[in-house]
Amino acid sequence: MEDFKEKIVLNVGGVRYETYSNTLRAFPGTKLCSLTEPHAPSIYDYNPTTKEFFFDRSGEIFSYVLNYYRTKHLHCPIDICRSVLEEELAFWEINVTHLAFCCWLKLNNRKVQPEELHIWDENDQADDRCLIVQTERMNFSWRTRWQPKIWSVFEKPFSSFTAKCLAIVSLLFIIGIVIIFCEETKAQFEFFTANFTFNGHSEVARNYHEPHYHQPASLLHLELFCVLWFSFEFSVRLCVCPDKKKFFQNPLNVVDFLSLFPVYIELFVDGHIQKMPSVGLWLGFIRVVYLLKLLKLSKLIETPLTLRVLFYTLKSILREICILLMILAFETLFFGALFFYGELLCSNPSYTGELHITDIFVCFWWALITLTTVGYGDIIPLTTVGQVTAALAAVFGMLTIIIPIPIFLVKFKSYYAVAVFKQKLKS
Repeated sequence: MEDFKEKIVLNVGGVRYETYSNTLRAFPGTKLCSLTEPHAPSIYDYNPTTKEFFFDRSGEIFSYVLNYYRTKHLHCPIDICRSVLEEELAFWEINVTHLAFCCWLKLNNRKVQPEELHIWDENDQADDRCLIVQTERMNFSWRTRWQPKIWSVFEKPFSSFTAKCLAIVSLLFIIGIVIIFCEETKAQFEFFTANFTFNGHSEVARNYHEPHYHQPASLLHLELFCVLWFSFEFSVRLCVCPDKKKFFQNPLNVVDFLSLFPVYIELFVDGHIQKMPSVGLWLGFIRVVYLLKLLKLSKLIETPLTLRVLFYTLKSILREICILLMILAFETLFFGALFFYGELLCSNPSYTGELHITDIFVCFWWALITLTTVGYGDIIPLTTVGQVTAALAAVFGMLTIIIPIPIFLVKFKSYYAVAVFKQKLKS
């Protein structure tokens, strides 16, 4: 109690401050904390007559430093120079990263909208732990005891040794299903090639050599084995998940759900595949969802800060991206129609066969490729009007794509600086 009432007087730049010694002990290892030690008067400039410590430093900034010891929140003056602030904080042995977020934005001339900051905070804290609900109000049953543990095993690969082993097993199954998918594409390609060659045969040859698509039985059994594992894993995660709505809002969980269907559908319509070979090709197309399961590898590695900032930046400029796509769609329709009628009205009829323009939708394809500066060259203008239209489309396409880039870079740089600063605060 006596230690709490003990007061220390400081004279900083001619401005006198008086505080409790217990307040200065809030941050051990700093210069102000060392003033509370018994040998402090022999180290620093101490006046035994007035019983005060003197420091020839900025009194204005020190008032914020002393307030930091009182409130645990470090702020700074609005019109302060960054180098001056860093020098003063270094003298008092305080790291500049302790600066409050609002003052850090002002100090770095960052103008971030409040709603964008809230979005960043929400996304920064959004992880698998958000799906674990509070169990205090639930009955203490086996589900209450085991639900968080099972969820952690299946959703947090680094939470335990069991979770790591399960993650490795799931990874092996994902790699296996991708390899099976690649092997199936070979069989489908051979069928397509045989069917293409078969179309050139005579009617007699068709009756004896009509091709049918057969998926190798070994591949089907392996695929079924992998999908059974995915079904088990998905069922367990769905059962132990306390919030089903948030569970299905996760795109990775939606991919897991969709990946269960292709092999079951093939087993159900196996007889129809022999009659309609195109059904097998469509099932192969649906199996592309297997490749999306590779996105689950992101759980096994820590997402780099740059990628997370890139995602938040794209989310913040989603409205601008939609406007850009609308402008691009308008330019595609406009230049496509202009190119179509310009080529038809001004071309020589003898060149009609070289235009490769069958309808206006082909011109829309040409306009989109030209606007995006890809330029495959499969369709080229042969008239003066077409060439002028192509030149205008190329110029407008460059402007449409290049102009938004600086806006995106400014946003990305601002968010990246905020993210780096928040990481320093956490560390």
